[in-house]
Amino acid sequence: MAGGMFLFSAVDTQAKFLTETLHPLQIAWSRQLGLLFGVLILLAMRGGSVLRTQHPFLQITRGALAAGSAALFIIAVNFVPLADAVAVTFVAPFMVTVLGALLLKEKVGIRRWTAVTIGFLGAMIVIRPGLGVVHPAVLLVIVATIFYSLRQIISRALSGSDRTTTTVAYTALAGSFLLTLPLPFVWQWPVSATQLTLLAGTAILAALAEVLVIKSLEVAEAAVVAPVHYTLLIWGTMYGYLVFAQLPDRWTWIGASIIVATGIYTMHRERMVAGKTAS
Repeated sequence: MAGGMFLFSAVDTQAKFLTETLHPLQIAWSRQLGLLFGVLILLAMRGGSVLRTQHPFLQITRGALAAGSAALFIIAVNFVPLADAVAVTFVAPFMVTVLGALLLKEKVGIRRWTAVTIGFLGAMIVIRPGLGVVHPAVLLVIVATIFYSLRQIISRALSGSDRTTTTVAYTALAGSFLLTLPLPFVWQWPVSATQLTLLAGTAILAALAEVLVIKSLEVAEAAVVAPVHYTLLIWGTMYGYLVFAQLPDRWTWIGASIIVATGIYTMHRERMVAGKTAS
């Protein structure tokens, strides 16, 4: 999981750098290529059985949400410092809790609702709406995070019926198809070796990061490895400083710390609830 987070941060950094010369949708499409090639190889080896699902609509919807969240995040980081954008995405565990209660009718106690409220306040400290400190494009990060959270909810709904390989395959195929539709209108041929190298890097590293995260969830409980997700802030800050000379301000660190603390608590509560349900 830690390796996956490190690579995803590298991918986000390359994507932010590329937005200076290429359209974000083209970058998002290129980012998806590595996973798509991996799925095509899987289909060649195992055949169409990989795509057998009881919920094709949910699988395709999950792929659409994956494409949308990636595209919106890349558009946003063209305007928002990388570490700030990453910090805002940390509200995902709270959104998953809220959406789980609304859509899956999961029971959420007062402690987790309190954590959600505190985490939301932490996000407001990072964003500071109305003060003009953070670019309005941060709203795109929030929408991207909502899409990501909906993906997690769909994954929960599919976990009892579909294999992980099936979900990954549909995510790659549906996401790539949707990102290909606008490609003729935004395509620019890479004109330098740097652009080609970075585009290839986003595809390869994103696919490798996806594999590492999936593998971590196969060998350990999600509640155990999920807090490692917050190392994204470390790498995002490091890359942001080294590549773009950007550092989070004091309030961003305070807000992010609140989000991380309440997020870990939320995961801990979910683990306890899951343990009681299993027993």
